[in-house]
Order: sequence, then structure tokens, then C-alpha cells
Amino acid sequence: MDSHVRSLLVACTGAEDVERAGSLQSLWRGYGSIDRYRLTGGAKGSVIVKHVRFPGVADNGDGYPREQAGNLSDRRKRRSYEVETQWYRQWATQCDDACRVPRCLGATGDEDEVLIVLEDLAAEGFVPVRRQVSMDHVQRCLYWLAHFHAQFMGRQPAGLWPVGTYWHLETRPDEWQVMNDHDLKQAAHWLDETLSQAPYPTLVHGDAKLANFLFSRSGQCVAAVDFQYVGGGCAMKDLAYFVSSCFDEGDCERYEARLLDDYFTALKSALRARRPDIADVADVERALRPLYPVAWTDFYRFLNGWSPGHWKVHGYSARLARQVLASIPG
Repeated sequence: MDSHVRSLLVACTGAEDVERAGSLQSLWRGYGSIDRYRLTGGAKGSVIVKHVRFPGVADNGDGYPREQAGNLSDRRKRRSYEVETQWYRQWATQCDDACRVPRCLGATGDEDEVLIVLEDLAAEGFVPVRRQVSMDHVQRCLYWLAHFHAQFMGRQPAGLWPVGTYWHLETRPDEWQVMNDHDLKQAAHWLDETLSQAPYPTLVHGDAKLANFLFSRSGQCVAAVDFQYVGGGCAMKDLAYFVSSCFDEGDCERYEARLLDDYFTALKSALRARRPDIADVADVERALRPLYPVAWTDFYRFLNGWSPGHWKVHGYSARLARQVLASIPG
């Protein structure tokens, strides 16, 4: 264990001793790892450390080519970890049990690496979904998203991505350039502008896939992790991306109306409780619901350039895209 990791853990937890208990996962493209540490002599029995090591300046043992350091993808990744650190330092404390996130115990970073020390959600009784998702799991996540979006509706994303999500057009010019669907490519800027100018902006998680949600053993409580792409935006971007991570094309179509109904029921309830300044919560649904297919098409646009053979490039996505493209003025 690096001595500075041990020093940080001791300083932010009050532990007398620290032991690395294993790695939960490697970060994308060899940027480090997420590890569990066991503690003795402090208030916490364990913590999770997100340890980011930037390529070209740190150990490159994961096979990430050093010559990639500093390119557009690398700069985007570096910025994402700066954003995540800012999220945990300045924003995460505003999330309550209805939109639970891990508590940040400490964070530090420089040009070489970033260290984020988080509470161990497993020690709090949360586990990831490891088998086929149930509708109850999905509805719990919709409830989380609704309360998250209500909590931050109208807020300026200071220190975060001005426009959240990892597929935002401005940060993905290479994927746009190689798109093979001409009509979708031509519509990319309209899709982006429509979502960016949507009424009732909020913070979006930015990577709200099922794998980033953990559930209490009873299944009644949900927590979300991985906030590298949190930022401003239209709530429908999170909703469409989440649904796409849960179902195949048949179930996406079969459950579309039900899932939208469930989300907006939860959102309106959350707004009444959290945002009494928004007098007409029904207007929020009237404004945002028609943007669900636009948000879906925007992600489909990204996939068309990034991974045309992806399993989410299916008939349902193509049908929504055709409908949206046909609705574009002029």
C-alpha cells in the first residue's frame, strides 16, 4: 500500500491501522482501480477508495499506451475525475435517503492521481443487482432518479459538467465524425440543442445505468455511485439511458408508457415535497415527457458513431429515431 494512501485513510477516518482488502474493479482504460480497505481502531470498519492514476505519469501496468496521454479521450477522463471529486466535496451532501449516494470521507488529487475515500455501501447493507433485473428494482431506481432530479431542478452545475452525460455531442466529436447514418448525423446538433434548451433543467447523473445502482437487502432502498459525468441537463437523458440499460428492445417498447408514468408520478410527488416554488408540477411533465424519445435518439446517435454493433442499436431505438427525425422542422 502506498504510504500516502495510508496517511489519507488514517487522517480522514481516525483509524489506527489500514489494510487493503481487495479490488472491486479496474477503472476504464487502466486509469486505476476501486478498492476496499479494512480499518481498525476507528469509527468505520471499511471504506472504498477510488484511486485514479493518470496514464503517462503513473504506473502503466494495465496496458494503457502512454502515447494516448493528453489526447481528447484522456483530457475528457481527467476532467471527469475532477468533476466527480467536486461532486462529492460540494454537492453529494444535498442528497438524502430518497436519492442516496455514498458519503465522501476525504478526497485529494493532483496532476498524477486522484484519491476519493467513500463510505462502504456494502457495510450499510447495499448490494448490486447480480441477476436479471425485476420490475421492482427498476421502479426503485425510477424513484431515485425522480428525487435526484427534483432536488437539483433549476440549479446551476457549478464545478460540474455544464452539460452532463458521457455522450454529450461537444465532448464526442470523433464519434460524430465517423457516423454512418447520414440523417442522424445531420440531426445531431438539433438533438443536442433541443435537450440543452429544455425547460426545467436539473442535474443529471450522467451514467445512470443499472450497474451503477445498489440495493438494500430488503430491496426497498437504492443508492447510486459513479458520478464522473454528473452535470446540467434534461432529466429525460438519465431516464432514457437508464431504461435502455435494463431491457431488450421488446420490453423497452412494452413497458415504455408504464415506466414514464411511474417516473413522472414519482417526480411530481418529489417536486411537491422538495420544490414548493414550482407551482405547476403537471407542467413539468407536459414539458419533459415529449423529450423522452429525443433523449433516447441522442444516445442512439452516439452509439451510431461509437459502436454501431452495440446491443442497444435495435429496432426500438431505430423506430424512435425515425419518429424524432420526422418531427424536426424544415
